[in-house]
Amino acid sequence: MPSTRKLIDWDTEKQPLRGAILGPLMIVVAVILGTLLVSTGSLEAKKQAPAAAETKPEAKSEGEWIQLFNGKDLTGWTPKIRYHEAGDNFANTFRVEDGLLKVRYDGYDKFNETFGHLFYKDKLSHYKLRIEYRFVGDQCPGGPGWATRNSGAMLHGEEPSTMSKDQDFPASIEVQFLGGNGKADRTTANLCTPGTNVVMNDKLITQHCTNSKSKTYHGDGWVTVEMEVRGSKVIRHLIDGEEVLSYDKPQLDDRDPHAKELAAKNGGLLLEEGTISLQSESHPIDFRKVEIMKLEP
Repeated sequence: MPSTRKLIDWDTEKQPLRGAILGPLMIVVAVILGTLLVSTGSLEAKKQAPAAAETKPEAKSEGEWIQLFNGKDLTGWTPKIRYHEAGDNFANTFRVEDGLLKVRYDGYDKFNETFGHLFYKDKLSHYKLRIEYRFVGDQCPGGPGWATRNSGAMLHGEEPSTMSKDQDFPASIEVQFLGGNGKADRTTANLCTPGTNVVMNDKLITQHCTNSKSKTYHGDGWVTVEMEVRGSKVIRHLIDGEEVLSYDKPQLDDRDPHAKELAAKNGGLLLEEGTISLQSESHPIDFRKVEIMKLEP
């Protein structure tokens, strides 16, 4: 049996040999492990790549719906009420309560043709606009008979800063909202044209209002109207996905002095873009949703 001394000496003598064998062996193992890790990573990446590609079709081709009304306050909106300066929300006409954008007249003695509009901050050209509304309560005392259960959304409008203090309506394309009176037929999503004209079937339409082919909505139920606006090309009014009115070439009316001035500033009559606004026309109305989807030109 060898002594302990000799065993230690033998082991020490073998150290260079073990190093010569283990060193290269460890390098080979490291290379193999590295190769395996790279291969595993590549395979994992290949597995994930198709999954990422599959998510692309889920994105909406023409954009996504964007809420213009935040349900809390009037951020992003400017009131312009007749006989008052832009930004003056006279008698708290436009307000947010219970998550709804409301138009109310409890601060009015009489309406006195104090027509108002609430303007969104951006000009828009190609888009879809979807609005949910309902008429409630009784008309403000002194409101005109034609304005009973009457409101609307203005498209391709001028900016509130260009309106005079006593101007009643902005030059714009109005999508008129009408509520039924419980008796007669009364279509909604009609067209009215303050300071503007449109073309239908290659004919210039100069009459102020044109009825849609919608049904009548009696009572205080919610109604959803959608407008598809394609610059100066075409504007469509839809209810429940069905077209009820369509026209093209929205333009300023050069018979109207104010509209004629706007046309001179804009470089022509044709309306390619403009503001959108919501009306106050003497009958209380609630707006539950106001949203747009921007479209490609």
